[in-house]
Amino acid sequence: MAWLLLAFASAALLGCYDSFKKEALRGNAVIPVLFLNTLFSSIIFLPFIVLSATTNTLDGTILHVAEGGWEMHKYILLKALIVLSSWILGYFGMKHLPLTIVGPINATRPVMVLVGALLVFGERLNVWQWVGVMLAVASFLMLSRSGKKEGIDFKRDHWIWMIVGAAALGALSGLYDKYLMAPVESGGVGLDRMMVQSWYNIYQCGMMLLMLWLLWWPKHEQTTPFHWDWAIIGVSLFLSTADFMYFYSLSLPDAMISIVSMVRRGSVVVSFLFGALFFHEKNLKAKAFDLALVLLGMIFLYIGSA
Repeated sequence: MAWLLLAFASAALLGCYDSFKKEALRGNAVIPVLFLNTLFSSIIFLPFIVLSATTNTLDGTILHVAEGGWEMHKYILLKALIVLSSWILGYFGMKHLPLTIVGPINATRPVMVLVGALLVFGERLNVWQWVGVMLAVASFLMLSRSGKKEGIDFKRDHWIWMIVGAAALGALSGLYDKYLMAPVESGGVGLDRMMVQSWYNIYQCGMMLLMLWLLWWPKHEQTTPFHWDWAIIGVSLFLSTADFMYFYSLSLPDAMISIVSMVRRGSVVVSFLFGALFFHEKNLKAKAFDLALVLLGMIFLYIGSA
């Protein structure tokens, strides 16, 4: 049960993360915003790495970062590449699309993760959970169709395809997370969750620094200018906390990646509210019923996992 409660908390924070990300990207250059997000996330976790390596202060706590050599870090480096690729596509798509369109597309991730979890990890869902999944899938499809009313051609709009690509890579990352933290005797790598979260942020920061230097800076005067927005710090804070709860959830016994991923996509409810209240997006009445199905699906998932 604890792993499911953590997944719900992570979903709420993830919705705030998406909303702050939308605000940070409004009229702003994508690459420096993403670099700063990875930088601030790295700064958040760097003290835990240093304290764990040099003192006994964090020993036995949930904030302790385990040490390991290349045999472990090569897996984390791959994790960083997958996540950063998803973020790059997602940030560009988020900048040019309404939150109430991006959210439903991102919400297809649990379907991809579910198929992967069934095939790779042999997870099985009970009747309550299947009902929750079906309700969620139906609501996400209905929400996606609402985009047509806003003149967005899902087949030809390249921003849409960027979000789709980000969702697919995000689903791959979710399955990879389960593999990374599953015990060795269960076929996983058995990595420490804090080690994964701390170091993949740092690796991403290094990659983004290279992109900033090689790709954005030489042409920054001819592209969208960068301006500071305090929402950038909010993006890092909400994401780091949401991911901390997510990784902690997956590290607990009996945690099911298919259910955790589905619950996390409930963040669409939070981002929808931000889109309505702060970004004044359209077709809200048509999407309200679909959101009710999302909530109902989350309730069925909760009952089935109790």
